[in-house]
Amino acid sequence: QVTLVEAGGGLVQAGDSLRLSCTASGGPFSSFHMGWFRQTPGKEREFVAAITSSGSRTYYPNSVKGRFTVSRDNAKNMAYLQTDSVKAGDTAVYYCAGAPRRSDWNSYYRRVVGYDFWGQGTQGTVTS
Repeated sequence: QVTLVEAGGGLVQAGDSLRLSCTASGGPFSSFHMGWFRQTPGKEREFVAAITSSGSRTYYPNSVKGRFTVSRDNAKNMAYLQTDSVKAGDTAVYYCAGAPRRSDWNSYYRRVVGYDFWGQGTQGTVTS
C-alpha cells in the first residue's frame, strides 16, 4: 500500500518561503505522477502543482505560477513544493498526491479524481 507523508509546513510571514516535502513508501515512486493541492475550511481542494513521473514536465495554475516550484527526487522517493513570495491567501493545508502513469493524465492532473494516493496534509500559515 502506497503511503505519502508531507512535512515542512509551518508559520511564515508574507513574502517569505516555505518548502514542503512529500515522502513516499510502499510503491514504485518513479512510476507515479505527483501533484500538490491545498484546502481551506469550507472550500474544495485546489490544485497548485503537478509533476510527471520522470520530472520532465511541471504544471501550475496561474494563481501560483512563478511563485511555486514542484520537483522530485526519484532516488529518494520524495517530491517537493517550494513556495516563494507567499501571501496570506496561500494559507491552507497542503496535500501531496500520487497517480500511477496513465495515457490520459493530461486531462486529470488538475483534478482530485486524477490521483489515487493522498497524504494526510501539512498546514502552511502565512501572516501579514
